[in-house]
Amino acid sequence: MRRNWLAPTALATIALSVPMAAGAAQAAQAAPLNGQQMTIARPILYLSFNQKVAMYVKRLEGAPYEYGGTSPAGFDCSGLTQYVYRHFGRHIARTAEEQFREFRRISKARAWGGDLVFFHVSSDPNSYVYHVGVYEGGDSMVAATHSGSDVKWQSFAWAGDTVTFGTITH
Repeated sequence: MRRNWLAPTALATIALSVPMAAGAAQAAQAAPLNGQQMTIARPILYLSFNQKVAMYVKRLEGAPYEYGGTSPAGFDCSGLTQYVYRHFGRHIARTAEEQFREFRRISKARAWGGDLVFFHVSSDPNSYVYHVGVYEGGDSMVAATHSGSDVKWQSFAWAGDTVTFGTITH
C-alpha cells in the first residue's frame, strides 16, 4: 500500500505561501498534519523605524501649513518632522538647521524612506539649512512648504545640488 503523506504538506505550504517584504519572515510551527510537525515561513508585521516614519507622515498630508506649527492643526517643515519622529519616540530638535546638525549626513544612495531631506541656501553642504522634509525615495518627500499650502507629497528635484540627506537610524 502506497502512502501519499507529502501531498497534504505540499498543499499546506502552498496555501500558506504569501508574498512577503524583504526581511519580514520568520519560522513558525504549523499545526500537526497526521502527527507530524512542519516548519513554514509566514509574514510578520515588523516595520523599521524608518518605514514607520515614511508611512505615518503620509497620513498627515492635507494638514495646513502654519509658521511655527507643530501639530496636525498646522505644521511648518521642521514642526512636521519633529512631530512625526516624536510619534515614534525619537525626540529631535525643533528647527531645520538644528535637525541637520543633529542628524548624520549620508548620500542620497544610502538614504532610506523616513530619513530627512535638508535644503541648503547654496550647494555648500555646510551652508545654512532653511527647509526639511521626510524622504520617501527617488526625488520625493512629504513636507510642509509654505503659507497657503498644506503638507503634501512632492518632488525636490528642483533643488538640485542644494539638498543633503540625514539619518539617525543607520
